[in-house]
Amino acid sequence: MDQREEVQKYIDKVGNVCRKLSSPSDYKLERPEIDCEKGWALLKFGGKYYQKAKAAFEKALKVEPDNPEFNIGYAITVYRLDDSDREGSVKSFSLGPLRKAVMLNPDNSYIKVFLALKLQDVHAEAEGEKYIEEILDQVSSQPYVLRYAAKFYRRKNSWDKALELLKKALEVTPTSSFLHHQMGLCYRAQMIQIKKVTRNRPKGKDKLKVEELIASAIFHFKAAVERDSMFAFAYTDLANMYAEGGQYSNAEDIFQKALHLENITDDHKHQIHYHYGRFQEFHCKSENIAIYHYLEALKVKDRSSLRTKLISALRKLATKRLCHNALDVQSLSALGFVYKLEGEKRQAAEYYKRAQKIDPENAEFLTALCELQLSI
Repeated sequence: MDQREEVQKYIDKVGNVCRKLSSPSDYKLERPEIDCEKGWALLKFGGKYYQKAKAAFEKALKVEPDNPEFNIGYAITVYRLDDSDREGSVKSFSLGPLRKAVMLNPDNSYIKVFLALKLQDVHAEAEGEKYIEEILDQVSSQPYVLRYAAKFYRRKNSWDKALELLKKALEVTPTSSFLHHQMGLCYRAQMIQIKKVTRNRPKGKDKLKVEELIASAIFHFKAAVERDSMFAFAYTDLANMYAEGGQYSNAEDIFQKALHLENITDDHKHQIHYHYGRFQEFHCKSENIAIYHYLEALKVKDRSSLRTKLISALRKLATKRLCHNALDVQSLSALGFVYKLEGEKRQAAEYYKRAQKIDPENAEFLTALCELQLSI
């Protein structure tokens, strides 16, 4: 038998299988199980594929709306979409799907922990904690469940409990970048609490404790980056913690690595520019570099939980600089950009006109002015 006959034999076999399974096409298998598997596969590829994963699970659920596994996949996907939408307000679209998934899978600790976290998001923390306690009574060594239970306690400010769970999970999966990052967040939160209580002037034992917590946070953020070289948030957290400890050279080095990360989401770029801008403004006193990165953050993504902070920082910094130098073209254009972003077109045009008079050949200013004048 030659190769062509072998291929035709295989095609005929596939066609027979599809006909037996009542597929509308002889060579295309359409079953909800396939859509479910597709959904899980897409979910593993990250945020850019969450909408496609959601569509795949929805297709499966149209055929079997009460299938336990399909509901788990759909609920987790919508939860991830809620979590990845960082436009300021808490999203709760996943609450209903998570409740249904838990109802259909009462013994599944994995889905219960996501429901607990979503309940915490919508200020139903007491109900969420009941699920967490129930999970911890059933599970002793599942790192994936333990890490999300730890996240619940970290957000509740129960840092010792969170660290206890994270250490237990880390014993099982010592190379987990997520676990190291979560531990770093716990140590950082404890440090912030001490500084808050002491009004940023810790002395004696408090000062020593702050230094110890900074060192612990650096250790774990560094471990997270070493284990996952694309973990953008771990880079910014590590750089900020170096800055907190006065290690500015190390902070600059980590920020530069973060700024040069490739194939990361706009949300990650947005966060990196914001944090680097703050580092430049408050630690390096480089206001022009800070303005540049605040602007870059808004250009990458102008709708996020950081929008208000970015606009406030830009307006305050640019206004201060103009008080010292009314011809500071960077500050004039920054205010033009801010007012344009907020829909205050006439004020935006005024600032761009002032900037354009100083730098008449600047294409960005000319383009912005044309757009504004056409829309006023």
